[in-house]
Amino acid sequence: MNNQQRQLIKKYVDLLLARWRLIISCLLLGMTVGVGYYKTVPPVYQSIALLSYEQQQINPGKMDPEQGKGRLQDSLATLRELVTSRNNLEKIIQQFSLYEEARKKLLLEDVIEMLRNNITIQPSGKGDIFSVSFQGEDPKKVTKVTNQLASLFIEENLKYREERAAETSKYTQSELASSKKVLDAKEQQMRDYKLQYFNEMPEQRPGNLTQLQALMRQNQDIQNSIQELERTKVMVQEQASVQRSLVSLNAPGDPVHAASRYPETDEDRLLRLKSYLDELLGKYTDNHPEVRRTKQMITQLEEKISKGGASARRNAASGVSKSAQASELEGSRIQIQLKQIEINIEQLRGEQAKIPPQIAQYKKWIENVPVREAEWAGFTRDYNELRRHYDQLVAQNLQAQSVENLERNQRGSKFKIVDYARDPEKPFKPNFLRILFAAIAAGLGISLGYILLTDFVDTSFKNIGELEEYIGIPVICSIPFIEKEAETRRDRLVFRVSLVLISSYAILLFGVIAFMKIKGMIII
Repeated sequence: MNNQQRQLIKKYVDLLLARWRLIISCLLLGMTVGVGYYKTVPPVYQSIALLSYEQQQINPGKMDPEQGKGRLQDSLATLRELVTSRNNLEKIIQQFSLYEEARKKLLLEDVIEMLRNNITIQPSGKGDIFSVSFQGEDPKKVTKVTNQLASLFIEENLKYREERAAETSKYTQSELASSKKVLDAKEQQMRDYKLQYFNEMPEQRPGNLTQLQALMRQNQDIQNSIQELERTKVMVQEQASVQRSLVSLNAPGDPVHAASRYPETDEDRLLRLKSYLDELLGKYTDNHPEVRRTKQMITQLEEKISKGGASARRNAASGVSKSAQASELEGSRIQIQLKQIEINIEQLRGEQAKIPPQIAQYKKWIENVPVREAEWAGFTRDYNELRRHYDQLVAQNLQAQSVENLERNQRGSKFKIVDYARDPEKPFKPNFLRILFAAIAAGLGISLGYILLTDFVDTSFKNIGELEEYIGIPVICSIPFIEKEAETRRDRLVFRVSLVLISSYAILLFGVIAFMKIKGMIII
């Protein structure tokens, strides 16, 4: 620290010591003003009630009116507005006769705003606990108003949650009815479509393919049967032709006279049958029925001839007659068989005529499957979305009804008064110590400000350094100020009088403060 800084500090210290009377007087005057202000300001009392927020133990689901909130601060934001609404505060003002003087001079809205400004709702730092406080001049009314506000929190919370639950339940029921109506219409549309195009639906395609293949196989089988019958018919017709030839050989004219004039022996018949067999083998295989029958007849004749020719010749005439009768019977049988074959062919062709329209119908159904599949996909896509939305609404409606029942039974989240408000024993405002310290600070600030201001505007030289700095010439010597005897006595007298007056005023002021404290006029 250089000499200039020391000189500056010494200057201000000397200045404060020289003006100690002003500083102390301002301090005492400030304390006096503070005490006076404290007595003029009416006392304001504050009462506090503690409430706790209890989370519900039963979880009804996502339709809880406070689902997603859970925290006290979030719930207070809504309930604070409900509790401090105009209707509730107006009822409190009328119920407890608050601000009677102000109500005569101000509008009701201004009085309500005054009451709202005197209400403090503040959550605690830990846990789901918050406080409700009210400030007023009458401690009894302050306590009653605070407890009434705490009760309003409980009432408004229950009413709010029940209304929210009822509104949610009503909304979900309305949405569910609307969704069910749309879903029923969509289901009816799908049913009509499916009934109209049942055989063309994708799930019917495997069955249609199987049925089409069965019809095609049936058609082929019938065609094969017709062809087989046609071949059989040709063979039977040839057989009939051969039979007619045999009959003509046995009876070229009148059968009775021909038999009597030209009797046929077994040897002649054997030759004729062998010739007929050679003719048949030229057309058919050995497995043909007529070939087998002819071979069998040849074998029988050969056995008969080998057993005895005389008896055969004796019976030749009678054999011709019997052979003619057998040929006629065989011809009749062949005609009946031919007729039966023609009837079967007609029946099969009639059945075959019914198959092509059925095949065409099944082919049409199968060809339309991609179109119906695309259209059905559009139906099912919309239906699945509607169904999913409907299922969600059903679940939400059940949850909303559970929440509504829960709130009606008062088992949801709720507020509980932990500590009721009590009559305040001392005023909340004004704070004597705070006013006193403010008055002391104000007096000290005024005195110091005045001293520094007067020193700043004073242009006289206070020391040699200021003079040298101003004239720019070093000072060789200075003459000190020498007081006279009378001036010294006067200064001492002034000092003593000032000290006595200041001390007396300070003692009186502190005595008054102590007396007021003892009498309860000042509450610290």
